[in-house]
Amino acid sequence: MRDWTLYEGDALTILPTVDQPVDAVICDPPYNSGGRTMTERTSRSARKKYVASEATHDLAEFTGENRDQRSYAAWLSLILAHCHRLTRPGGACLVFTDWRQIPSTTDALQAAGYTWRGIASWQKPLARPQRGRIKQECEFIVWGSNGAMIPDNNPVYLPGHYTGSQPRGTERQHITQKPLDVMRQLVRITPPGGIILDPFTGSGTTGAAALAEGRRFIGIEHSAHYAAVARHRLDSTAA
Repeated sequence: MRDWTLYEGDALTILPTVDQPVDAVICDPPYNSGGRTMTERTSRSARKKYVASEATHDLAEFTGENRDQRSYAAWLSLILAHCHRLTRPGGACLVFTDWRQIPSTTDALQAAGYTWRGIASWQKPLARPQRGRIKQECEFIVWGSNGAMIPDNNPVYLPGHYTGSQPRGTERQHITQKPLDVMRQLVRITPPGGIILDPFTGSGTTGAAALAEGRRFIGIEHSAHYAAVARHRLDSTAA
């Protein structure tokens, strides 16, 4: 395969057609987090949920943010089950989530067939303080493997805690974009030349990190807008 491939469409439709084995799955699904009632869950857009009122950027919306916890767990289980089919024995699966969705995400990972290995944290130094509360400055990476891991396959030592701020200015291309330097560390869980799958590609940060670290990439993105952003970014990184 070439260094990267990007499919545009729904991951549940596209994943069954993919037959390329991968060394790891690293993804950042829509968290579907927050909202105590059906009205709160269905009436707020991704931008309203994740973008501060004082933000000056006008990044595009994305869909798939209105599931309750049970439907989220079932949906994510189906996605990850298809990913598990493609993951080589011993390969890793890393899934970003927030504190509310840790139980659903760990359930989905295991229901898909992966062995749950733990949770890493990503600290956001610029997270907004909350008066009278503990600041919610961390998101989490639930991770597991396809059966027993093979340490000698890639003798790397990765930390369990990462720190990095979301990009700002012209480098910010997605509402929930992750820091490139954090992703460059995470993709090292695969051996050099390995293939990483991301069924929620967004603006292509996982792919850009994979290419920058000498790995290959397969991505799927539902939004036509963000698929175009990711293609441009992957082309630029691979050049």
